[in-house]
Amino acid sequence: MGKALRGSVAVAALTCLASTAYAADKVVIVTSFPEDMTSVIEKAFEAAHPEYDLEVLNKSTSSGVKYIKEIASNNTADMFWASAPDAFEVLKKEGLLLKAGLSTEGIPDQIGSYPINDPDGFYYGFAASGYGIMWNTRYMEANGLEPAREWADLEKPEYFGHVGMSSPSRSGTTHLTVETVLQGEGWDQGWADWKWMAGNFASVTERSFGVPDGVNTGNFGMGIVIDFFAFSSRASGFPVDFAYPTVTALVPANIGIVANPANEAGAKAFVSFLLSEPGQETLFDPAIMRLPVNPATYAKAPEGLPNPFTDNSIGAAVKFDVDKSGARYYVVSSLFDVMVTYRLDDLRAAVRAVQLAEEKHAGGDNAEAKALIAEARKLIEAMPITEEQSLDPAFAGAFTKVRKEQGDEIGQRQAELEQQWDAMVVANYAKARELAEKAAGM
Repeated sequence: MGKALRGSVAVAALTCLASTAYAADKVVIVTSFPEDMTSVIEKAFEAAHPEYDLEVLNKSTSSGVKYIKEIASNNTADMFWASAPDAFEVLKKEGLLLKAGLSTEGIPDQIGSYPINDPDGFYYGFAASGYGIMWNTRYMEANGLEPAREWADLEKPEYFGHVGMSSPSRSGTTHLTVETVLQGEGWDQGWADWKWMAGNFASVTERSFGVPDGVNTGNFGMGIVIDFFAFSSRASGFPVDFAYPTVTALVPANIGIVANPANEAGAKAFVSFLLSEPGQETLFDPAIMRLPVNPATYAKAPEGLPNPFTDNSIGAAVKFDVDKSGARYYVVSSLFDVMVTYRLDDLRAAVRAVQLAEEKHAGGDNAEAKALIAEARKLIEAMPITEEQSLDPAFAGAFTKVRKEQGDEIGQRQAELEQQWDAMVVANYAKARELAEKAAGM
């Protein structure tokens, strides 16, 4: 063999060995977080751990839970990463998470009254999240509106058509927001609040990040969002601001390693990195702007980002019950879709009719008109089930799936119940509108 040929063979062999030696192991993570966030952390992780290649599968929280269930018998994923602790409870109870035993040094046991990490060790909090109201300052000024800072503010008639939100069946963070109000205000009052707020909606968006996008671009003035959407938009230069209502919860966003992961070592490396100080500091990137769970990290926090470990007012009013939320997870999502998402036009028409009737008779003494308005309000607020039913395992067990569109296949019992609810709310909204319009005409 000639010298040149021997040299080229040797180079080829070394190149092959080098590529084999440095071939990164794939680590697969299923997440509801947007690419703007995941790409920053992915880059930082791979720089710290070049031996791994992180592959991100983006799915909504409910779709991600369903996906983890579907692949459980032949697992091709390693981690689940999302905001909603109740979604992790669903996976944990079905034996689909690994008890990883990783170090959480420097991270407190609780944030407010809520555990940061799963006490049983099946998932970990990596960021704290609160829920509230985001608004576009230019939009509000142009429309002569003051920003809403409490949930009840969003029920005011001047906000009709100016508010956006996503559906809890499409967004785990929105589900937490809905559940927080139900727990903070009580079942009946909480649902009444959601209906009166929804009567002012301009849109129910496809995904949770459609809400900050709508506020950023001025498609609507205010949005109901998880805090980091507002913080990252503001850091990116959009004319937006944000407020935590009094009734809000401060809970951890989480990450867990799925049972029988395809790459357990890689999954543990990623979670450990995310909980480390360098990993926590990535949360300050303008595209992310989430609240770290390691208090020491706040020494490097950008101006304007709240510190939940020193500001005890955030989330103090609600002690979020994750067991209650998990027990009725699908029931709450189905109720919201039947009463709001799929009947938004009917609800808006009824709410607007009441608003106009109340405006007509503000300060007046027409007893008959006021009685009609009160009856219209009762019809809008009426609930098809009680809180006790929502927490009854025999009843809630019928709701095993969140559908994405009307007509999607669901269980027979769930379909029957949703049809009963729908018939009730359609009739109630129509009658409420009729009564309110009658009152307005007096």
